[in-house]
Amino acid sequence: MRNLRFTISYDGTAYSGFQIQPNADTIQYRLEQAVHMLTGETVKVVSSGRTDAGVHAKAQVINFITTSKIPVERWCLALNSRLPKDIVAHTAEEVPLSFHSRKAAKRKTYCFTIRTARFPDVFHRNYEYHHPTHLNVEAMREALPCLLGEHDFTSFCTVRTDKEVKVRTLYEARLEAEIDDLSLNGGISRLRLYVTGNGFLYNMVRIIAGTLLQIGEGKRASSDMQRILEAQDRSKAGPTAEAMGLMLWKVEY
Repeated sequence: MRNLRFTISYDGTAYSGFQIQPNADTIQYRLEQAVHMLTGETVKVVSSGRTDAGVHAKAQVINFITTSKIPVERWCLALNSRLPKDIVAHTAEEVPLSFHSRKAAKRKTYCFTIRTARFPDVFHRNYEYHHPTHLNVEAMREALPCLLGEHDFTSFCTVRTDKEVKVRTLYEARLEAEIDDLSLNGGISRLRLYVTGNGFLYNMVRIIAGTLLQIGEGKRASSDMQRILEAQDRSKAGPTAEAMGLMLWKVEY
């Protein structure tokens, strides 16, 4: 038996998330179907994390056990020819049988993208949340440092979670601004929120993004982020931002 690890990208627009679900089209289902088409095996694909419906991945990590003797350097090309065009395998390697994509992950980075120009970007409309009205970027940045370190993130987790322990560690949370040629008066056209941690709760990054947007709109003060965190109460935080803006950016081992 061999344990193969892959780095894959996918556009999550058309899928009901990563994890297999009854009567739903998912990334995991498509991957397992492609392996079956290639080898005849029924495998279970393990991922570093289960992205929600509509969420994308730039560098998701997966692994599965196979008895196939296909050389590792041929796997990506073989899988990609059997996968839909919105899922692509980039790298493949053989790893110890004990390797588990989720359990072995040390750090994950997510990126939430906000389009702030007056009009949507037709070419990126599926990958960013469009917010055409003014945002106070500095206030949004001032709200982020309190999230760093080890905290109970109950306030930023959906109540539908099955996780009893809601303590996570954030190593980085930063907001980057971009300007493009179509932005009015040379203004900011896009914001990218990068969040890196040892793990994330269900909808955690999207709730942080939704709360941050309220701060940018002036509906909350920057200092409210600290109070929300300490409250450990989901009802105190902002809304869950739309899935299309979120992308799993990087996984580190």
